[in-house]
Amino acid sequence: MLAVTLAFMLALDLAPARASGDMEPGDVELGAWLAGACVSCHQPGAASGGVPTIAGLPQAAFVAAMEEYRSGARPSPLMHALASGLSDAEIAALAAYFEDVKPAR
Repeated sequence: MLAVTLAFMLALDLAPARASGDMEPGDVELGAWLAGACVSCHQPGAASGGVPTIAGLPQAAFVAAMEEYRSGARPSPLMHALASGLSDAEIAALAAYFEDVKPAR
């Protein structure tokens, strides 16, 4: 799990949005690019092993959860580490992307 976390954090440092600075909040394309690390744990179907699905989650709920993880108000060392590495624009992009993903049945 540590390797996944480190790989995700390294990927964020190389993300096009950070390199160019020209991505807008809520950019679905950026969200799709960043989502690869998320779906390794958050499957598109039903919750698994205590990890909830985030597919179809409304943007406001996604952003609120990520802000709570980032601040430490919602306890999860892994999610705190991941959320702390995301900018507000990246969280908004992920929220926009996952809202449009249809949960698997």
